[in-house]
Amino acid sequence: MSQRKEPIFDAVVRIDKLPAAGRSVSVEADEATREAIAKVMKILSVERFSAHLTVVPLRGGLRAQGHLDAAVTQSSVVSFEPVAETISEDIDRVFLPAPRDSQQPTPGSEVFVDLESDDFPDHIDGPEVDLSALLLETLALALDSYPRLEGESLDNIGVSLDEAEPGPFAKLARLKDGNGDKS
Repeated sequence: MSQRKEPIFDAVVRIDKLPAAGRSVSVEADEATREAIAKVMKILSVERFSAHLTVVPLRGGLRAQGHLDAAVTQSSVVSFEPVAETISEDIDRVFLPAPRDSQQPTPGSEVFVDLESDDFPDHIDGPEVDLSALLLETLALALDSYPRLEGESLDNIGVSLDEAEPGPFAKLARLKDGNGDKS
C-alpha cells in the first residue's frame, strides 16, 4: 500500500470541476508553511512566498499561468554566512492526460519528442493537478546554486587555488622535478 505525501500547502485543482473560463489560484504562505518550504528546499529560511496563477482547461488537461514571488535566505557557499535572495519567476505550464494504452506507439516505431520546446506538457494521471508541486519546483529551479555575499571569494577567507595541495605524492613530484630535498 503506497502512502501519498500530503502537499505543504493546498493548491490542488480538479480538472473535472474547472469552469470553462478558468479560475484563479493564489497562495500566500503563512509562517509555518514558509518554515516547511525552507526545510524541503534545505535553505535557512523563506521570508515571503506568494504565487498567483490563472488556471484554464486545455485539451482535457489544464494550463497554469502566473507568477511566483519569494524572498529566501541561503548559506553562502564560501563563508556559510546568510545570503538573502529575491525570486520573481513567471510560470506557464501545461498539464495533459497521459496517453492511453490504446494510443501507445507501435513497437519499434520512432517517436519524436522536442525537449527544447517550451510547450512540452507534463502528464497527469487522474482528475487532479497539484500546483503546489509546480510552485515548489519553480522556486527550487530559481534558487541560486552557489549563493555568496557580494565580493566574497575563496581568496577573502585565505584559501588560494594556486598553491599546490600537500599530499602523499607532493614530495615525489618535487624529487622528480629535481627541486626536492635529499632527505
